[in-house]
Amino acid sequence: MTNDPIESLPAGYVPPSVWTPKSSYGGQFGSINSPVSGARFDRELPVGKHPFQLYSQGTPNGQKVTILLEELLEAGHAAAEYDAWLINVFEGDQFGSGFVDINPNSKIPALVDLTTEPKTRVFESGSILIYLAERFGAFLPTEHRKRTETFNWLMWQMGAAPFVGGGLGHFIKYAPVRIEYAIDRYAMETKRQLHVLDTHLAMHEFLAGDEYTIADMAVWPWYPDSLYGVYGTADFLAVEQYTHLLRWHKAIAARPAVGRGRVVNRINGEPGKMLRERHDANDFLSLTK
Repeated sequence: MTNDPIESLPAGYVPPSVWTPKSSYGGQFGSINSPVSGARFDRELPVGKHPFQLYSQGTPNGQKVTILLEELLEAGHAAAEYDAWLINVFEGDQFGSGFVDINPNSKIPALVDLTTEPKTRVFESGSILIYLAERFGAFLPTEHRKRTETFNWLMWQMGAAPFVGGGLGHFIKYAPVRIEYAIDRYAMETKRQLHVLDTHLAMHEFLAGDEYTIADMAVWPWYPDSLYGVYGTADFLAVEQYTHLLRWHKAIAARPAVGRGRVVNRINGEPGKMLRERHDANDFLSLTK
């Protein structure tokens, strides 16, 4: 890391020997970011009538869980009924005491299983997917190699997607200034990840092989869906060149449960494709065609 202020942005910046936070950073999340964890205000979470209580927002990470819940219901697992309550991360809802009790990391999504005694909290989207898949014996293969391959791609997504969301998406859409080096760095990595997926899907119908699993549900909202929607970088990254990835993406998008799950807890997007909260299957009838 250079300490030459001439080569710094902003001009003249030299990293201090010990970092301390500033009072303001600018950008969309500058006012809520903090170097310490924990609740910032008291707020109890609402509780609905269904076995599972989801507290989330319809970001790519949030969509993973609502897609799985809708797939479980579509497959006939009536016990997977759920209430989906909105946690608006742009307004700092994730720092309320009730939410922090469920997820001390203050990140969506978070789930509570009311059918256990005591009730079970589950946080981190990958953990929630595994918990629900094992709970209902669905979308997670039992055969050794397929199960391992499912976990391979699920963990790949958990470790790789932050480069998209925390890197390219942030520096293009949310940062207060455009920094060419940062954008180029994360664009390069995102393109590499897209190529990883495209190469693999040229030889496989789904990520774990011939079976649709929680790995597909985890990856689908990120690659390339978030690049089309949340971050709007599909043209910038020439996503259309990844034909095998797009074949897989379109096949999953056509699933009715995915169509429902992707709109739950959405607060921005196309009219008729946002369902702020979900408490009953009939709630989807309120959406326009």
